[in-house]
Amino acid sequence: MAIKKYKPTTPGQRFKEISAYDDLTPGTTPEKSLLKPIKKSGGRNNTGKMTMRYMGGGHKKRYRLIDFKRDKDNMEATVKSIEYDPNRSARIALVVYTDGEKRYIIAPEKLQVGQKIISGDKVVPETGNCMPLANVPLGTDVHNIELKPGKGGMLARSAGSYGTITSRDGKYAIIKLPSGESRMVLTTCRATVGVTSNGDHALEKSGKAGRSRWKGRRPRVRGVAMNPVDHPMGGGEGRASGGHPRSRNGMPAKGYKTRAKRKYSDKYIVEKRKSKK
Repeated sequence: MAIKKYKPTTPGQRFKEISAYDDLTPGTTPEKSLLKPIKKSGGRNNTGKMTMRYMGGGHKKRYRLIDFKRDKDNMEATVKSIEYDPNRSARIALVVYTDGEKRYIIAPEKLQVGQKIISGDKVVPETGNCMPLANVPLGTDVHNIELKPGKGGMLARSAGSYGTITSRDGKYAIIKLPSGESRMVLTTCRATVGVTSNGDHALEKSGKAGRSRWKGRRPRVRGVAMNPVDHPMGGGEGRASGGHPRSRNGMPAKGYKTRAKRKYSDKYIVEKRKSKK
């Protein structure tokens, strides 16, 4: 996996830095039995009124059904291919179980085609294996972490993300998350060993606005370029832009904490996430 730079033969190529896709299995096509259609709204509701701005267009794509639960226990699966998923930043892996069933999983870093993986309570903590947090050794990096037992992985699923199990306290494991937050998670919850694949995703540069349009993102208008009726920061003569940074509905931006002060899950947070200064 690497980032590929292009020669400036066109304005769009000049600053383009995208994945070389050398980590994908060549000549593969998506597994048809694990695909389903995606309906696009274009930001409109059921009456056709635009309720979300800056959405529309984009290349047609289909959703890959991902196995976030990893609940097929004590049965080995063989990695058949590493594939691209247009719906997420990480790579996905097609695995085939010994009984012939096929599933997609989030591919961890260094997972190889032909490798054997397994889920269960008493499995070896190797890359790609899934197990309860109670059985994962301390200091291990894990991803696709459950918050509720049996619900499926919800934390650390994007490219290059992981959580580190730092300690255990009774029925809870303390996990340090990518944001810097440390929180308690039940040891009966499951996680997959390893770091999520495609860690260089954050280094990519699209190079041109057209790549955003391919993703279904329309141009975003700055608040200071609007009229006062449209945005709190709009209006002013000439280039004067007014007011403190805030959203269209008046919520302060750039540092203002929006988390509820008495949120029910606060009791599970051991250390707050790092704040930007």
